[in-house]
Formats: sequence, C-alpha cells, structure tokens
Amino acid sequence: MTEPRIAVLLPCYNEEAAIAQTIAGFRAVFPDAAIYVYDNNSRDRTIDVAREAGAIVRSERMQGKGNVVRRMFADIDADIYVMADGDATYDASAAPAMVERLTRDGLDMVVGTRVHEAAEAYRRGHVLGNRAMTGLLAHLFGRSFTDIFSGYRAFSRRFVKSFPVLSSGFEIETEISVHALELKMPVGEAETRYFARPEGSASKLNTYRDGFRIAKTIAVLYRIERPMLFFGFIATVFALMALILAFPLAITYLHTHSVPRFPTAILATGLMILAFLNLFTGLILDTVVRGRREMRRLAYLAQPGPFRD
Repeated sequence: MTEPRIAVLLPCYNEEAAIAQTIAGFRAVFPDAAIYVYDNNSRDRTIDVAREAGAIVRSERMQGKGNVVRRMFADIDADIYVMADGDATYDASAAPAMVERLTRDGLDMVVGTRVHEAAEAYRRGHVLGNRAMTGLLAHLFGRSFTDIFSGYRAFSRRFVKSFPVLSSGFEIETEISVHALELKMPVGEAETRYFARPEGSASKLNTYRDGFRIAKTIAVLYRIERPMLFFGFIATVFALMALILAFPLAITYLHTHSVPRFPTAILATGLMILAFLNLFTGLILDTVVRGRREMRRLAYLAQPGPFRD
C-alpha cells in the first residue's frame, strides 16, 4: 500500500520570529510532506521568512483563524492533515505518533492535548477558561475532549472534506470539537508538550473577548444541534412562571368564583402561550436538525475513510 499523502497546515499571523522554527520542526519529522503556511494579513516578514524556509505560502485576506481554516480545508488535497499554529509552541516531534494513531486505529481526528511546564507557556486565565469551557461542552453535549482549544490536531481526509467551517475566529476549535461529537466520529487524544513562545512572538488570543466569543459559539451550537433541549428549557421556564402567577388566581377563583386581577391573568396566559410556542419551535427544529445531521453524515461517509496500513 502506498504511503499516505500528508499535508502540514500552519495558520499564522505576524509570526516572523517563530515560523521558520515551526517549519523546520515539521520538516524534520515529515521530510516528504507538503508544508503549507497560510498567512492572515501579517504586517511583518512572516511570508518572506516562510518562503525562505521552504514552505508553500498562501494568503487569506478575511481576518480570523476560522476563515483561514476554512480556506485551508477547501484548497488542500491530502490523505492526512496535521494542523498546528505557526508560533513554535507545539512539539512537532509528537506529530508522527499522532498520525500513526490516526491510521492504526482508523480515527478521524487526534487532538494534541497540551502539557506545559513553563508558566509563561500557558497563561493562568487561559488554563481556567479552557477547563471551564471543556466542562461546559461536556455538560451540554454529553462528552468532550481534555483540551478543546488545542490548535494541534491530525485529521483524516473525510473529516476535513465534510466539515463546513462556519466560525471566523478562535472559536474554530470549539466548532471542530462539536462537529466530531455530533457525528460521533472515532477520535482520540495524545499528550504533547506545549512551549513558551519564542522572543518576538506574542499571543493573539484575548482571554475575555475571545472567551466570550467562544462561550457564545457553544451556546449557538447548542441551540442549533439540540433545539428540543434548548427551546424546551425556555418553555419550561415560561410555563413555571405562568403557573406561579396563576396559582393564587386559581385559589381565589375557587373561593370567590371571580378573577379580580385581570392583568395578572392575562400575563399568565401570555407566558403559557410563549411556553407552548417555544415547545413547538423545539419540536419542529429538532426534525429539521435530524435531517441536516443525516445529510452531514452522508457527506462524511462519501469521503474515503482513514488511511490504514
């Protein structure tokens, strides 16, 4: 059997200080792989340095990591894809083991879970945010990954070519994770060292701004993928509010055979109507989502499976 074609994907923005080191690391472990650097409007010499290091350089003008990933997945044809940030923080020597696990076990994705030793490698706010979001994802979708924000992943062709990519920014890793969970893909994890950035390289992730966007993305994906539970919860809240308001009215009516507080009665009726509207919205959208999920599953199965020995 022929060797699988491996493509290394390196999204980057203003990584002049780190991109050459990143390319060299992956070239050492994958000498025959095509290494692609996708620049996202860098204002330094990232493009020139990447070309000098021997990478295939392309550009995506729409700002945001999600936009870069969408372009990479659409443009590049390979059997196995290894994606890592171009900031030299991920251990390239771990990639062969990730690829070997992907092919040996017939997986569609292997996530490189980060193990950091230096405090400057992974800020405390990012650690806490990662744990909180990982726990939230597990609570909402039933299962999760150890490190949902890791940018170091190995993919099969059928994952890449069946993933629609709707996000535009750093929430792309969350969307990738939810996509794998929703289609019940065979996935795995592998621990990998996480290094501090080289001097001259700075993180583009804002703990609070991007954390809010990621939390919003999880909520939106939950509404899209679990409409019955999402709208059912809202319906339950409205129904409880209506019952709380209606209960004393019902007691008064039983004793006096009259309803003295018409505004409260009208409000309770309106809340119950809203409850039923949300309930039926959830039921209708649940049917739509099932159809969409079937189409995504068929698109996923239409692609060749993971490369096996």
